[in-house]
Amino acid sequence: MLSEKYRCAVIISRAPIIQFGLGAIMAQSFCEYEIIYCTTPEEMTLSLLQHANVIIVDLTNDLRQARSACKKYHSIMVQLLDIHWVFIVPLPIYPLAVELLLRSESTLLSSMEPVDGIINAVRSGNRRAEIISRSLLSENPYDEEEASAPALSLTYSERQVLRLLGKGWGINQIASMLKKSNKTVSAQKNSAMRRLTLRSNAELYAWINSGDGAKILNLNPTYGEDGKWKKVDQEDMLPLLNDAP
Repeated sequence: MLSEKYRCAVIISRAPIIQFGLGAIMAQSFCEYEIIYCTTPEEMTLSLLQHANVIIVDLTNDLRQARSACKKYHSIMVQLLDIHWVFIVPLPIYPLAVELLLRSESTLLSSMEPVDGIINAVRSGNRRAEIISRSLLSENPYDEEEASAPALSLTYSERQVLRLLGKGWGINQIASMLKKSNKTVSAQKNSAMRRLTLRSNAELYAWINSGDGAKILNLNPTYGEDGKWKKVDQEDMLPLLNDAP
């Protein structure tokens, strides 16, 4: 039974040790919160969701069913907009988290996030949501094994953003066109770079201007033999935006 005196924090994790650790952080730093523990999103009742002020979700044990898990949380988030969601995201899930979970009321933290980062995220609340922590952004996804592996498939949202970048659109223009925030568009660009193992904007634009990039982004019709993109009007962009993934 939830008390009206306390604020409510829900911790969701399949790992008891992570539940205990996150609960200890909350109890020590936020004594005004009543803490409720769940293992999966299915355990959350409507009453619990209506009382929750912050929900901390550990995704580190959802690697095998990452898309399904992210979709479940996304479907809950779009219905309840007053909750601050804090997702603890392992690097392999990062692109999916950006695509499905990065919203005005959410924060993405690294699975290696220091305790202070978790505390600051909860303390900031919705005032500073839609944030990706520096710890997550600074994680180096490149190693020798990955360097020799083929690039992962881009998501539809990532292809959409890169496609528009290739046409000469800026982040602000893309955000306005796709009705997303600048942060979300930038995050999708960065997640695409991670998948393609590109380390700089220069490398990204070189890839976009390559034959492989043009083919993957369906940009062949406007790709000139001289290696430069031809200018197109906004009306010409509509078929690109409406392409199926």
